[in-house]
Amino acid sequence: MKSVLSIAGSDSSGGAGIQADIKTITAHGLYAMTAVTALTAQNTRGVTAVIESTPEFLGLQLDAVFTDIFPDTVKIGMLANASLIEMTASKLSEYKAVNIVLDPVMVATSGANLMETEAVGALKTFLFPLAGLITPNIPEAQVLSGLSIRSREDMEEAARLIHGQHGTAVLVKGGHGLLDASDFLLTREASFWFEGTRIDNPNSHGTGCTLSSAIASNLARGMSLEEAVKRAKDFITGALSAMLDLGQGSGPLNHMFSLQGDFI
Repeated sequence: MKSVLSIAGSDSSGGAGIQADIKTITAHGLYAMTAVTALTAQNTRGVTAVIESTPEFLGLQLDAVFTDIFPDTVKIGMLANASLIEMTASKLSEYKAVNIVLDPVMVATSGANLMETEAVGALKTFLFPLAGLITPNIPEAQVLSGLSIRSREDMEEAARLIHGQHGTAVLVKGGHGLLDASDFLLTREASFWFEGTRIDNPNSHGTGCTLSSAIASNLARGMSLEEAVKRAKDFITGALSAMLDLGQGSGPLNHMFSLQGDFI
């Protein structure tokens, strides 16, 4: 069985972070492993508290995983400070991790800030060079590129700037105020638009975590990057279209929309 390691924060309401990653990886028929970077007290209405892992303990978690069950792919989510970023980069380099998908989680869907300002620089310096793909949404792409993104052309330009600075493939995700939910992928060899129709569902908590985990899962299954992104986008569309409605705020996706089995 192929395996995926998620390095991310815990969401106590189960819709994003480590919990969304485990559900997504499992829904793709793969084995999920985790290294928890932070505990959050949050629900569909927002984040009320965060307790970060120490860099030393995060390092021990990564040692435990890589020395026993070496992951086929790695998904990186919430890393709130520079020390955690540097520890993650050090361990991924030490163990020569492959197929790294980095979701630069800076702001929660609720609007809560999940990354210290100085950590953005550390992310660019230490982790971007290791990543095979980074997956910023519109607000994150604006921070990383310095552009104001209001159109598809702006998304393309932001991707070119980020790719030019760091050399890694970039998937700029649509939505967040734009007219549609189409995403733009730029690699060294080519560029692709993945067309998407905005689904009228206010419950979108954890979409970024879920998409990056789905991409990592598809890469572990041996797909090309283009196919991995396309299939992951299809998964997100299905999870949103299932119209799960939990909680009083922006609720979670239905990660289990396509699961079948004797115990369901």
